Amino acid sequence: MMIHQTNPQTIETSSQWRLWLLFTLIFLAICHLSSAQTPGKAPSLTFGAVPLVTAQRAQQTMVNLNFRVPPGYHINSNTPKSEFLIPTALKMDLPTDIVLGKIEYPVGEDASFPFSPDEKLSVYSGDFTIAVAVHPLHSVVPGKYEMHGVLRYQACDNAACYPPKTLPVRFEVKVVKEPPEHHANPAQSPHVHN
Repeated sequence: MMIHQTNPQTIETSSQWRLWLLFTLIFLAICHLSSAQTPGKAPSLTFGAVPLVTAQRAQQTMVNLNFRVPPGYHINSNTPKSEFLIPTALKMDLPTDIVLGKIEYPVGEDASFPFSPDEKLSVYSGDFTIAVAVHPLHSVVPGKYEMHGVLRYQACDNAACYPPKTLPVRFEVKVVKEPPEHHANPAQSPHVHN
C-alpha cells in the first residue's frame, strides 16, 4: 500500500487560490447586482425661498410655495390619471396651535410621452406653485415660527420614471396679535339739562 504525502505548502497555496477566487466572484456579483438595480439618478426639484410670512392670530393666511422641475423632466400632478402613478403631495408638520388649512395644487398639464403615446398623463413641468393656508389659533403666542414639511414626487423623463423622492420644505411665519376689537361708545341717554 502506497501512502501519498501532500506537501503542506501546496495545500496552503491551493487554499489561498480558492479564497481569492471566491472573493473575486463575490465582488463581481455585487458589482453586477448594484449596477442592475441602480437606475439613472433621479432629478431633484428646487424649492424657492419664501419671504417671511406675517399671519394674524385667528385668521387664515395663504402662503405660496414655488417649485421648479429641471428642464427635460416632468413630475406627476397631485391628481394623476392612473392609480399606478405616484401623486405629488405636500405634507406639513406645523407647530402646536397653528393649524394647516387647505392645500391648493395647480391643475396638471395633460401630456403624452413616447413610453405611452396613446395615454395622456397629468403632469407638472417647469415652474409651479402650491398654495398652503396656515391658521394660527387665538392661543398662539406672537412671534416667529418655522414651518417644516416635505414634498413627495416622482420625476420622469421621456423614456422612464425614477424612484420617488422627497424635498424638504421650510418657511417662517411671524404671528402677530389680531387688531383690537373696536367697541362703539354706548349711546348716551338724552337728558335735558336746565
